[in-house]
Amino acid sequence: MTQLKWGIIGLGNIARAFAKGVEGSQTGTLVAVGSRAQDSADRFGEEFGVAKRYPSYEQLLADEEVQAVYIATPHPMHPEWVIKAAEAGKHILCEKPIGINHAQAMAMIEAVVRHDVFFMEAFMYRCHPQTQKLVDLVKDGAVGQVRALQGSFAFNAGFNATGRLFAQKLGGGGILDVGGYPVSMARLIAGAALGRDFANPQEVSAVGHLCETGVDCWSFACLKFEEDIIAQVGTGVQVAMDNTFTVFGSEGKIVVPAPWVPARDGGSAVIQLHKSGSDPEEIEIISEVPLYGIEADTVAKYIDARQAAAPAMSWDDTLGNMQTLDRWRQAIGFTFEQEKPESQVPTIDGRPLARRRDHKMQYGTAPGIDKPMSRVVMGCDNQGSMSHAAAMFDEFLAAGGNAFDTAYIYGGGRQETLLGWWMKDRGVRDEVVLISKGAHSPNCFPDKITSQLHESLERLQTDHADIYYMHRDNLDVPVGEFVDVLNEHKDAGRITVFGGSNWSIERVVEANVYAEKNNKTGFTVLSNNFSLARMVDAVWHGCLAASGPEYRRFLEEKQLSLMPWSSQARGFFLVGRAHPDQRSDEELVRCWYSDDNFQRLERVNEMAQQRGVLPINIALAYVLCQPFPTFPLIGPRTLEELRTSLPALEVQLTADELRWLNLEA
Repeated sequence: MTQLKWGIIGLGNIARAFAKGVEGSQTGTLVAVGSRAQDSADRFGEEFGVAKRYPSYEQLLADEEVQAVYIATPHPMHPEWVIKAAEAGKHILCEKPIGINHAQAMAMIEAVVRHDVFFMEAFMYRCHPQTQKLVDLVKDGAVGQVRALQGSFAFNAGFNATGRLFAQKLGGGGILDVGGYPVSMARLIAGAALGRDFANPQEVSAVGHLCETGVDCWSFACLKFEEDIIAQVGTGVQVAMDNTFTVFGSEGKIVVPAPWVPARDGGSAVIQLHKSGSDPEEIEIISEVPLYGIEADTVAKYIDARQAAAPAMSWDDTLGNMQTLDRWRQAIGFTFEQEKPESQVPTIDGRPLARRRDHKMQYGTAPGIDKPMSRVVMGCDNQGSMSHAAAMFDEFLAAGGNAFDTAYIYGGGRQETLLGWWMKDRGVRDEVVLISKGAHSPNCFPDKITSQLHESLERLQTDHADIYYMHRDNLDVPVGEFVDVLNEHKDAGRITVFGGSNWSIERVVEANVYAEKNNKTGFTVLSNNFSLARMVDAVWHGCLAASGPEYRRFLEEKQLSLMPWSSQARGFFLVGRAHPDQRSDEELVRCWYSDDNFQRLERVNEMAQQRGVLPINIALAYVLCQPFPTFPLIGPRTLEELRTSLPALEVQLTADELRWLNLEA
C-alpha cells in the first residue's frame, strides 16, 4: 500500500486517538500538526514526536511534505478546511460528521472532485474487519431474511450551554455527534440485505427532546427501507444507552456488543450469532493494527481510487448518511440557526461569493434585458431548505450562471422566498436575471396576474422581475386583456419583458398582433417545453411543447428567445435511466417512452461516446445549438447533477448533426 505522510488539523482528543493510530499503522507517518496557537501545536508535537508544529491550519496545508490531512476540528469548521485542503492538493480524511447538513457534504465532495484528491468521512468502525464480518454474515443469510435493525449510541454529558455538545454555533446535539453511527450502520446492513453496498431509507420518522439551546438531547428515529426492513436508532448526549447493534432476521439475530469502537488498540472483537434452534455462537475477529491505524491504512489502500470501497465510507454513502440525519432532525423540528433563511446562511467555504476564473459559462442577450444572460438557467423549484438552496445557487453563480427561474406556485411560495433571501444575503440582485411566473391554472386571469405578482416580488425581496411569464394560457379570456395588464406592470417597472409559458403559436401571434395595433409591447420571450426527446404525454396538464417542426420554424422566423423547461427530458438521457424494459418510473414512461425517443437515445449515446462526453450533454447541446436563441432551464437537485450538466456548453453541433439526432436525416 501507498506510504503516506500525514498532517493533522485540529488537535483535540479525537486527533490524539488518530495520532496514536497512525503510529500503529502499516502505511502512515505523522509529519506535521496544525493548531490555531503555537503552544497547543507544540504540546501535541512534543507528545507524539512531531517536528513540524504550525500555529495555523494554512501553514500546515502549505507544507509540501504533507500528503494527507486528518481534519479534526469541530464539524461546523469541516467544510472550510476540507475545501481548502482539496485546493492545496492534499488527500483528506475528515472526522465525522462531515458537516452539519447534506448541502455542506455536497460542496465538499465537489471540491475534491474538482481537485482530484482522495476523500473519506472518518467513521473508523466502518474500516474495521468486525464490520466487514457483520456484512458477510448478513449477505450469507446467517439469520435468514433481515427484518429489523436496532442500534444506539448515546452518553450522558450533563449540560453545558456553551460547550460543543450543546451550542448551536458548534453544531451541538446527539444526532450529529454520535447519531450518525447507528444510522450509518443501519444503512450499511439494510444495503447488505438488499444486495447493495448501502441503502437509503424510504421513510424517516422520529421523536426527541430539544434542550434549552435548541439542540437535541435525546431522540429515537425509525427508518423504513425497501422490502419493509425497519431500523430503530437512538442517540443522545444527556442519557446513556446500551450502545450496541442488533440484526433481527427470520431465523435468529446477530448482536454486536461493541459496534462503534471495536478493539481500539488492536486485538479481539466479538460478534454474537443467535441462530434459531442452535446454541449462541461467539465469532471472534482479531486485528493486529489498532482501530485508527486501520482507518489510516484504508486511506492509503484506496488513495488511487480517490474514495474507499464498502464497508468504508464512499462519497455516495456519506451523502446518503447526511441526508438521513437531515431528515431525522427535520422530524423532531431541529434546525440550526445558521440554516434559517433570515440568518444569512454563509457560503460553505466561508469566502465571499464570486465567479470562478476558469468557468465555462456562455452568455446571450434577450431583447429588453440590459445585462448578459447565462445560456443555462437555474430552475428554482426543488430546493428543500435554505442550506440546500444556497449551496446550489452559490455553485451555479460560481460556475458563471446568473439566470434564475421560479414561479408563484412553486412550493407554495417557499421557492421564491428562498431565492429572495439568497439574493439579499449575497447582494447579487443587480447581476441576476430574475425570471418569475404567475397566473397558473385555475388562476389564469388578468386580476390574478396583478395580485400574484405583488406577492411574488415581496417574497423575492425585489421591486421587479427581469422576465415575467404567464405560467399558463386561458382561452376563455380575450388575449388583449392579458396584454393590457402585462403592459401596466411593465410601465410601472414591476417587469421588464414578458411572455408566455405553455402558449400556442396562434395565441402568441394573436397577442402580438393586438399589441402592435394598440401601440403596446407584445411577447418577446417564450417558455414551452423543448428537448430532443418528444414529449409523448404532457408532464402536467396544460403543458405545451415547442419541439415540433412547426414551432421550430416559427421560433427561427421570429427569433423569439425560448427558455424551455425540461430541456433534458427530465432525465431521459441519463446513463441507465431509460430503457424499454425499465418501467419503474411511471412518469418517465408516460411522458417520454416511445419508439422514436429510444431511437434518439441510441443516437445520443453513439455521439456521446464519440465526443467523450455524457449523453445528457449531447441532449442539452441539441437545445443550445438551435438556429434561434435558447436559454434552457435545468433543474439539478444536487451539485453533481449541476456539474455534469454544464459541459454541454462546450459541445457544438452542426445543422446536419441536429437533424440526425432528431431522426430527420
